[in-house]
Amino acid sequence: MMGHSHAISGAMLYAASAPFLPPLLLGTHLRPADILMGTVLCAGAALLPDLDHHDGTIANFLGPISKVLCRLVAWVSGGHRHATHSLLFVALTGAGSWAGITYLGRNFTLGLTFFLLALAIRALRLHPPGDGPTAWITVMGMAALGTAGLNNWMPTAPGWLPYAVALGTLAHLLGDCLTKKGAPLLWPHKERYEVVLIKRSGNGVETKVLVPLMTAATFVLLWFTAVSPTVLT
Repeated sequence: MMGHSHAISGAMLYAASAPFLPPLLLGTHLRPADILMGTVLCAGAALLPDLDHHDGTIANFLGPISKVLCRLVAWVSGGHRHATHSLLFVALTGAGSWAGITYLGRNFTLGLTFFLLALAIRALRLHPPGDGPTAWITVMGMAALGTAGLNNWMPTAPGWLPYAVALGTLAHLLGDCLTKKGAPLLWPHKERYEVVLIKRSGNGVETKVLVPLMTAATFVLLWFTAVSPTVLT
């Protein structure tokens, strides 16, 4: 799947699960603001497994910085669709986010927010076209402004943020399992799991059917879970 599709899938899963899973897993009900913020950040987190792709959407979102980062991760993880496309990576991203928020405090939380926002802005194509300096400098500026804005609404230690990170990462894996190459969910076991719905990344099924349906579903879900409760109160 393309980066845009992964981001939409992450947003949709967060919006759909926010009223149910956080109360069950975290013991807390999310505010409308938490649902809206989490939906955007989960969209960014849905690109994290592609840190192993030296030429994917994620490789260009921070210019030379992300290029170097992706090449390093690809080298450490064994290349594209290996370690970072596993359930182990999902657990590590969730646990790592929780540990950073818990032990490193507000600066880590805001740094993670900036990183995920930049990913979401890039994946959702909210920047000038292309991969040049204009694009990635705009992404960084928009992410910085967004982080400053979210700082006024985000709790000191948002318990929903590690959940959003892990869910977005999982959404990416589920999306890749719909393609011909699948994903090695049980890495280091090398078997790849797939239910081929998308034979080629960016084909008509993905761009003309799945993406519009997921986009519409996300907005409908957000209306019922985050917007209408605020309007009614």
